[in-house]
Amino acid sequence: MERIQEAIAKARATRDATPAPAARVAPTAMEPSLDSTQVGVTAAWGALSPLVIPQKLATKGRIVTISGGKEATAFDAMRTKVIQQMRANNWRRLAITSPAAGCGKTTISLNLAFSLARQPDLRSILVELDLRRPSIAQTLQFKPKAGFSQVLEGRSTFADCAVGFGNNLAIAANTGPVRNAAEMLQSSATPVCLAEIEATYAPDIMIFDMPPMLVTDDAMAFAGQVDCVLLVAAAESTTIKEVDTCEREIASQTNVMGVILNKCRYMGQEYGYGYYG
Repeated sequence: MERIQEAIAKARATRDATPAPAARVAPTAMEPSLDSTQVGVTAAWGALSPLVIPQKLATKGRIVTISGGKEATAFDAMRTKVIQQMRANNWRRLAITSPAAGCGKTTISLNLAFSLARQPDLRSILVELDLRRPSIAQTLQFKPKAGFSQVLEGRSTFADCAVGFGNNLAIAANTGPVRNAAEMLQSSATPVCLAEIEATYAPDIMIFDMPPMLVTDDAMAFAGQVDCVLLVAAAESTTIKEVDTCEREIASQTNVMGVILNKCRYMGQEYGYGYYG
């Protein structure tokens, strides 16, 4: 764990010496009146199929942030830091990836999304872009009418793909794996699709669950579409070289928000809060 932390500090020092890429600026268009816009956005969210997650299913999927409490503390702290950084930099799109498979990036993406859902003044969208190995629909046990890959191809709508949790979280998953993931993610149609989703649903934050960086080129094919990236490293398995390589690759296209050290077996008392019952 100490070696990973040293690597993270070293990579951040190198990154800080290089000017960060400019924040992505979405294309502008003539806006309708505020009232009509809000009515349309509210109607779009209300049309999403509702998602209900039983406690047993949440436990099985390691989702601990739906109701909050002691187990959700670490994710809630991460949520607060994410919100603060994104607001400070006027960012809206966040990708979550990892060097290799098995680091827990999808579990972290889901827990961050459900933690954000408990923030009533924010609208959040979680999009599954691990197109070769989708797992969110299976984890949450719902069957979307269409996969997000079909939305990217223009063969379906976001409303057919996504489900709504409460009135401020939408989750867009996939129905099965696709082969041409990298080509699809760097297609000229992709930024148009994302802009249309933002125009219709006006999310404050969009989270993209990406595939591992060192397994395929899918994550790098999409990196230019987001404002920042969180990198998930697994304690005792992710190497210093992997962290450094991934941070450099990400920083060449967008902003590195930080590195999450996941799967830590031994944590001191200073990482918890004793007043939770």
